[in-house]
Amino acid sequence: MAGCQSGKDRTKSITRNTAILVVSFGTSYNENRVLTIGAIEEDIAKAFPVYEMRRAFTSQIIIDKLKKRDGLEIDNVEEALERAVKDNVENLVVQPTLLMDGYEYMDLVNALKDYEDKFNQVIIGAPLLSSDADFDAVVKAITDKTSSYDDRQTAICFMGHGTEADFNGVYSKLQEKLKSAGFDNYYIGTVKAEPTLDDVMASLKEKGSYKRVVLEPLMVVAGGHATNDMAGDEDDSWKTILKGKGYEVECLLEGLGQVEAIRNIYVAHTQAAFDSLK
Repeated sequence: MAGCQSGKDRTKSITRNTAILVVSFGTSYNENRVLTIGAIEEDIAKAFPVYEMRRAFTSQIIIDKLKKRDGLEIDNVEEALERAVKDNVENLVVQPTLLMDGYEYMDLVNALKDYEDKFNQVIIGAPLLSSDADFDAVVKAITDKTSSYDDRQTAICFMGHGTEADFNGVYSKLQEKLKSAGFDNYYIGTVKAEPTLDDVMASLKEKGSYKRVVLEPLMVVAGGHATNDMAGDEDDSWKTILKGKGYEVECLLEGLGQVEAIRNIYVAHTQAAFDSLK
């Protein structure tokens, strides 16, 4: 029938001149970038082998540092979009590795709006914590990963970045999800907002039975915040402050991107974005 397109024909038409752009904040920590951002990109590439995968970072400071220090050239978002236009990409699926629908995500959405008329279709995937199912999946991923530490004498504390925007509520929601799932020895704190380290320590003191604290970043990459604010030797690092309170402290410098179950969420969000292509 005229005007109808079979599933096979539709796949061919979408595949032709279609690319995936994975957008990350970025990091100058080369080894952890490979283990986190690189691993997410690799898993997405494996899941969608017929499409070209491209990379962009949102942090110009990191882009400039990598170019000057390592000779590594990475596109910012505008450069990646311009490159896609120049290369005659018709359908562009953009998958951010961001944690939440916050300022950075909205900046990306707004940047894509300026290019809508230059592509046949531009689709953006959801960040990590978008739906209730995402929160449940993240809870399972981080508790499965750290289950060997959950001995009732150890508090497992995740350090998020935090934001002063309303989007910061994802941290409280994740804490609530942990509690409702019975993970009473897990705590969420942030560097830049609430809940603070003081809030976390108040909860630890209230519990009263902890001898040890395990710290791990609630960030895709174990970069500067994890290395310095969480695990650094300075007086104001979480490790130093908690040691000063009498706890034995162990730091896990592993970003969320190193967890396969977390990467699977990004792959699923990329699939959902592809499913919305017409």
